[in-house]
Amino acid sequence: MKLGVCYYPEHWPETWWADDARRMGEMGLSHVRIGEFAWSRIEPEPGRLEWDWLDRALEVLGDAGLKVILGTPTATPPKWLVDSMPEMIALDAGGHPRGFGSRRHYCFSHAGYAGECDRIVTQLAERYGQHPAIVAWQTDNEYGCHDTAVSYSLAARDGFREWLRRKHGTIAALNQAWGNVFWSMEYRDFAEIELPNLTVTQANPAHELDFRRFSSHQVAEFNRRQVAILRRHSPGRDVVHNFMGFFTQFDHHAVGDDLDVVSWDSYPLGFLEQFWFSPEEKRRYQRQGHPDIAAFHHDLYRGCQREGRWWVMEQQPGPVNWARYNPAPLPGMVRLWTLEAMAHGAELVSYFRWRQAPFAQEQMHAGLLRPDSVDDQGAHEARTVAAEIAALPDPGPPPRRVALVFDYTAAWVTDILPQGQGFSALRVAFEYYSLLRRLGLDIDIVRPGTDIAGYALVVVPCQPICSADFVASLTGLSAPVVFGARAGSKTADFAIPAELPPGPLQSLLPLKVVRVESLRGQPCEWLEQVETGLDEAGPGIFRHGQLYYVSRYPIDPQIEQVIASVAANAGLDCIALPEGLRLRRTGNLVFAFNYGTESVDLPPGALGKFVLGEPRLPPAGVAVGVAR
Repeated sequence: MKLGVCYYPEHWPETWWADDARRMGEMGLSHVRIGEFAWSRIEPEPGRLEWDWLDRALEVLGDAGLKVILGTPTATPPKWLVDSMPEMIALDAGGHPRGFGSRRHYCFSHAGYAGECDRIVTQLAERYGQHPAIVAWQTDNEYGCHDTAVSYSLAARDGFREWLRRKHGTIAALNQAWGNVFWSMEYRDFAEIELPNLTVTQANPAHELDFRRFSSHQVAEFNRRQVAILRRHSPGRDVVHNFMGFFTQFDHHAVGDDLDVVSWDSYPLGFLEQFWFSPEEKRRYQRQGHPDIAAFHHDLYRGCQREGRWWVMEQQPGPVNWARYNPAPLPGMVRLWTLEAMAHGAELVSYFRWRQAPFAQEQMHAGLLRPDSVDDQGAHEARTVAAEIAALPDPGPPPRRVALVFDYTAAWVTDILPQGQGFSALRVAFEYYSLLRRLGLDIDIVRPGTDIAGYALVVVPCQPICSADFVASLTGLSAPVVFGARAGSKTADFAIPAELPPGPLQSLLPLKVVRVESLRGQPCEWLEQVETGLDEAGPGIFRHGQLYYVSRYPIDPQIEQVIASVAANAGLDCIALPEGLRLRRTGNLVFAFNYGTESVDLPPGALGKFVLGEPRLPPAGVAVGVAR
């Protein structure tokens, strides 16, 4: 695994560049990402392209032996471009413009902006497509960040109408699919359809789901255009995009299908603070991050690229600036996060950023260097871990033991119709994943339809829409399959199946969900009334051969006990790990990570022969062994 850093030469005096590049190499960094926000410096006025500074930056970095990942600058269109076509701005659900003055101020559906992106990406790729320092391209930056994947602009409305015409064919078919006879919502023509915002009460959920599908499609198409240009002018170089944490506004599998490498931006402390974790978890892990946040995304995004190629494009090196509270990582955590990415198969970990900026919106976001260019804590840990990685054996391919199925459409369904405040397919998937990790298991997160033959255990935490192909992929498996609540509860058009939930899964599971209720709790408590002749493996857990259906949520000790028993009976080596300790096997290496605040003893024999660390792990400690 290689190490890199995100660098912004346009932010610093040119006289600093060579020294910065030298220090990067001495620190053990081999890759540097640049350029993803530089449109105003590349083209300060319409048609006036200024390449000289970027030419020199690439020369300096290349001469220092660094390999460059060059970003396309389309996440930050300059002011002159926005002024020339103000309708390119996205509108939020309230109809308010997402205006100029920060970033991501564009609508994915605006044809004029798409054309400008084609132009600047083509010019960039024509000039640098064969540059010897460039090994990869990053398209745009963090699609959808700041809730920008979904836009309620006129361009989005018009694009949505055409997308619906292609999907449904006739307005009668759309009215039937959406159930528009309800509340007299029937349309006479596609031109009558508006976007599902600014309605008196909730919009039709089928309307909302199709709009989420359309919005996701627009992101994938926007990315696909850039990928095609880059492949044409810069063949042989990887094309990558950087995804985010706990973000579901578009289907990352669809975008990943067009990429050579999927990457993501890892900020474990910020994600812990900003998402659903309990006050106790936020207190306990405030300087480490929840033990499963980084790993969950490593495994999720590895599954978003067909060959399993993935990077961390931005790794948190210190306090961030964007969460409600922004603690510093516990000393050793930057090293731990880096080695954990290696354990999950990353090809590259790139730290964000090289030097903390003393100006603008991210001035409180730490870098490897302080604003005065002195090494910060992250730099010391990057230097240490670079030497450790160089000394470790090649980790080899990840194991194929447990498959956890996650689908972005499932997240959209539960967002649109949670039926219990806070019920989220993403959260349910994370909590099942965390349960499996606490048992010391290795997990692949896969999309529906993935070939899952050969896995010892398959877990489907929350899959409301189960296609015929997905059901077929489960038929005849010898491995046990565990389904969570709400499986098969909706048709593709967001209706209750005629045969009642779990819909088409009834061909495998002879049961019917006849009523659901949600109760106040944190998270919301979900209970299903089931009609079946099947025996219960535990309260509300029904078994049919190797298939299990869990009709309630949240996960409690009884559910944990049943899943642990299923996993053990499937031949998996389950270990009840101490609080905060996690294991990861890859090839013949076994990694151990201590996310806790106290030292812990590793289970005897769990790591085999130690090649890094010792049997007693301090907080933020890492150990690596070669399996016997």
